[in-house]
Amino acid sequence: MQSFRADELRELDHRLGDGIDVTLLWSRRTGGVFVLVVDLRYGDSFDLEVDPADALDAFRHPYAYVEHSVSVHALAA
Repeated sequence: MQSFRADELRELDHRLGDGIDVTLLWSRRTGGVFVLVVDLRYGDSFDLEVDPADALDAFRHPYAYVEHSVSVHALAA
């Protein structure tokens, strides 16, 4: 995900289940929509920009939108 200031992002939706934290975000500056996924059990995360028309589906099924080129980031402990 691009670099954003906290006041540039608006949380549209959020859910947490089975150690997977998923947040749907919208950028006021760019109009882009992003899904942020954090696996709290293993410390991995990824984010992806999605077409606004696909935002809710990507939020509900983020792994279906992951391309092989998306890298998973290990979170620092």
